[in-house]
Amino acid sequence: MRSFCLSTVLLAALSLPAAADVASAVTDHIVPGYQGFAEATAALAAGAAADCSAPAMQPLWNAAFDRWMAVSHLAMGPVEEGGRNLAIAYWPDSKNAGGRTLKGILEAADPALTTPEGVAQISVAARGLFGLERLLYPEAEGAYACDLRRALAADLAETAAAVSAAWGTPGAGGFADALITAGQPGNSTYLTQDEAKQALYTALVTGLEFTSDSRLGRPLGSFDKPYPDRAEALASGRPLRNIQLSLAALHQLALDLVPAAEMPMTEAAFQRAETLAADLPDPVLAGVASPGSRLKVEIVQQAIEAARDGVKAEVSPALGVGLGLNAADGD
Repeated sequence: MRSFCLSTVLLAALSLPAAADVASAVTDHIVPGYQGFAEATAALAAGAAADCSAPAMQPLWNAAFDRWMAVSHLAMGPVEEGGRNLAIAYWPDSKNAGGRTLKGILEAADPALTTPEGVAQISVAARGLFGLERLLYPEAEGAYACDLRRALAADLAETAAAVSAAWGTPGAGGFADALITAGQPGNSTYLTQDEAKQALYTALVTGLEFTSDSRLGRPLGSFDKPYPDRAEALASGRPLRNIQLSLAALHQLALDLVPAAEMPMTEAAFQRAETLAADLPDPVLAGVASPGSRLKVEIVQQAIEAARDGVKAEVSPALGVGLGLNAADGD
């Protein structure tokens, strides 16, 4: 009876124009995004179990990171529970807490920390994608480091699987349904459709701001004091790739929420930002330290800010909502 009632509610919600924007984002963007991340991390864990050397794990790790960039802006629901988002990707780590923690773990070589229970006790700063990056680029040598890579990969896969399962699929009663059926009887998570739209709109805006202010802003620093060593995932050579993938994911979310024809300024800004990022010949953003090449990085940042401004000017009124609280806002 419960599944029949839920299906009835879902059909009713999907038939309403105001809810269709949310339903599209959930079914076309969020659910497959988290499923893809869970699949990629499962492949990483399986690969590590078979061969935990850096050359064997690096391609699988990069594939998992690619999949994370498709959903990293969605700081809501299951990924927030228990600090899962931090256990997946703890960055920025301005005090190098992850590096110091892993150094101590490697020196102690406590086998208890390579068990599922032990890994769960490790600081989130030393777990997830960035914990593994520190052990893969360059490769931490020795049998214990190999076991630790296996343990961290398994832990990451377990976390990703839990998040994906909690989102579920439309009609299965998971968090996906909480968004799609916003405002419907029995939905205590989103009391109105506007609350659901606001949550997704906030994820879109804060995702653009994070890419501009952190992924680009941190290495840019100031003209007198650039900090190229602060770029995201620098050791693995991913700074620009993460920006490109983030832009593509945020662009898709915007299109899921509002058709391109209804946001021409936003659409043009996204296309320009993506083109500029694709054409930037600086994969690790080292050029921020050189006046000539720094300008090209700044232009990419300005293009992303233009996309954010477009979203605020066009997507916000189209959805009838403004910014709400987001996990990135802190307390």
